[in-house]
Amino acid sequence: MLSFPAMNVHFTTLGCKLNQAETEHWIRQSAAAGYQVVDSPEGADLCIVHSCTVTQTASRKSRQVAHQMGRNGKGRRIVLTGCYAELLRQQGRNLDGVDLLVGTAEKDRLLDVIREYSLAPQPVPWFHNGAGSDPHMACPAPPDPEVVNRYPVPRTRAFVKVQDGCNMRCAFCIIPFTRGAERSRPVADIVREIDELVAAGHQEVLITGVQISVYGRDRREWGLGLRDLIATILVETEVPRLRVSSIAPWDLDAELLALWESPRLCRHLHLSLQSGCDATLQRMRRPYTAARFTELMDMARRMIPGVAITTDVIVGFPGETDAEFEASRRFVEEAEFARVHVFPYSPRPGTAAATMPGQVHPHVVRERVGVMGTVAEESARRFAQQFVGETLDVLWEQPEGDACWSGYTDNYIRVVTRHDKDLSNVLAPTRLIESDTDSVWGEVLAA
Repeated sequence: MLSFPAMNVHFTTLGCKLNQAETEHWIRQSAAAGYQVVDSPEGADLCIVHSCTVTQTASRKSRQVAHQMGRNGKGRRIVLTGCYAELLRQQGRNLDGVDLLVGTAEKDRLLDVIREYSLAPQPVPWFHNGAGSDPHMACPAPPDPEVVNRYPVPRTRAFVKVQDGCNMRCAFCIIPFTRGAERSRPVADIVREIDELVAAGHQEVLITGVQISVYGRDRREWGLGLRDLIATILVETEVPRLRVSSIAPWDLDAELLALWESPRLCRHLHLSLQSGCDATLQRMRRPYTAARFTELMDMARRMIPGVAITTDVIVGFPGETDAEFEASRRFVEEAEFARVHVFPYSPRPGTAAATMPGQVHPHVVRERVGVMGTVAEESARRFAQQFVGETLDVLWEQPEGDACWSGYTDNYIRVVTRHDKDLSNVLAPTRLIESDTDSVWGEVLAA
């Protein structure tokens, strides 16, 4: 009689949606190999830490998690992968307690590498379904490095990587050095994976990458771009809701936005601003001005009524004067973003900004983060308030306590409700009743 390998695997992921997409892919590979994926490191034979290094805080958190995993488990094997692992590899370093460091070049075949180092048994051949036979890739909309996701994942929203790498050299960003050059994944592979996720019950899929706007440019013989990819997914799959991760603002155009006529495409655009001051943007090497960014937002709002535009803002970038920060703050305040992720500038060795003159004192940076954070909270509250009284479909994701649930509208409003039924993975019309600090209270009309 055939038996499964005796292997309990635990995944911990730090950082961005792209990291989450990769981890979800590895989870499906692990299940196909017959391994047991557990949601706690306790009792795990193998812990895989998917790291992030986009900021100093992210690197520190990655080190802490890896150390904690190794320190608290006798006989437990620790694998560190992701962007921080790649940075360590480039520096010829490892961490105490980490059994295996897997960098970017080998990450797409993570489980095979782990087996080659005898940290996991070979899969049972008849059980392996080939889910991991195609390269699968992922990284930013910028991450929240304090968020550590532990798996297995719920069967609601799924993340699918469509592209990896970046050829740009923004002055502050370490990602091109850890993720490598731009490379796109074949459309057929993406469609196949989405079909599998829909068959497994997922109601929403988010496609992600480092720079999804450049999809297909590294493979010009395909004759495809991001618009073609999204259109193909809408035609060839039955995914109920399709969400698109961060799009480079300079690649936004009317032809792409016209796709949002489909009600299955979530009314949510993440456009990374980074600063609302032209002088700062120029030092950052961002290829647009604040005025051009405003024009693009206006076009998106005309073509997609009710669209949520979310963004990222860095404060305290080298050379940012009080006047420059005030210009950025004022721009964010007037832009009416649905959500703003505020990041303190974090110097990353090897980037142009790390050696720029005019490094802002950490105390000043903290003050500016607080000021911009207040603007961000008020902006999110105003956006959600617009929809109070409307009925929108909400994908209910997880319990929030005794008979309480939370979920998201297609335009990324977090909604909470109280309901006696199990709402997990239910897409239901919901009347938005009252706006709170970070969510809206809703009444489910049908479930």
